[in-house]
Amino acid sequence: MGEEDARVLIRDAATVIVVRDAATRPALLMGQRGKSAAFMPSKYVFPGGAVDAGDGTVPLATDLDPVCRARLDRADQAAPEALAAAAIRELWEETGQIAGVPGAWPDAPRGWRGFAATGHRPDASALTYAFRAITPPGRPRRFDARFFLMPAERLASDPDDFGCAEDELGHLHWVPLDRARALDLPFITAVVLGEVASLLPDLGTPARVPFFVNDDTGQVRDDAL
Repeated sequence: MGEEDARVLIRDAATVIVVRDAATRPALLMGQRGKSAAFMPSKYVFPGGAVDAGDGTVPLATDLDPVCRARLDRADQAAPEALAAAAIRELWEETGQIAGVPGAWPDAPRGWRGFAATGHRPDASALTYAFRAITPPGRPRRFDARFFLMPAERLASDPDDFGCAEDELGHLHWVPLDRARALDLPFITAVVLGEVASLLPDLGTPARVPFFVNDDTGQVRDDAL
């Protein structure tokens, strides 16, 4: 690793793969990053982003699946609840979709007030931890990303309404899984697509969580407990 790579902070991040019609013709919610984006410009991606400082203090309305929580619980990483909160927040910000349960949230912190105004609180139980990857060296930004699966049926919003989305992602739409590889994808997104396909139609807690090791070997190993 070069000196410049060593100075690039690897930030904890969370990504959400929302799956529609998993048992029939599965489709995934994706959008395109802007041409001027510093990270992965013009690429089609799943909604997601870095964990914010306040995500660890967000009161989740429901708990993560215990197995998923145990797999995410590492002393040197963001707390499982912070990762779940980041995933839910990024889904809301980038698509306007709500992973939430009905409930008043009058004291929602900054960054969550729009979500709270919909009359919902964050629903971590809708998420299943399914994949992990670290951005390879040589990139201007690096992330330790955890990918969560979520069935579209668990959305508390109209899955075809993106009116509340911010402008970070364009061309938001449901991409049939069998057509997703035709898009301009980051390499890791193509890898994740293969893992998702191997799990469907089951969106429950997987037997293992693959961890893509971005080094010279290109190894995929289990993100073991």
